[in-house]
Amino acid sequence: MKKNLPIGISSFVEIRSEPYYYVDKTPFVAKLVSEGKYYFLSRPRRFGKSLFMDTLKQAFLGRKELFQGLYLEKNWDWSVKYPVIHIDFGGGVI
Repeated sequence: MKKNLPIGISSFVEIRSEPYYYVDKTPFVAKLVSEGKYYFLSRPRRFGKSLFMDTLKQAFLGRKELFQGLYLEKNWDWSVKYPVIHIDFGGGVI
């Protein structure tokens, strides 16, 4: 049984590992990778930017088990892994 909505959780791993509700936005990951060249993701606060970035990170790291039942499971080349540099500015340390 699912828990409540994952309000305030920006970890794709945590959301997929626990029984939280998750709206599949992985088609946007596939589209982002296959189209265009450069992107600037700008949305208001609390609109899921960090969660989307973590979703991208997990896809590039090739963590197929996290994407079971989602669009990207069958629409991504899981044999290829990419290097990921993760810089988190959300820590609040200046």
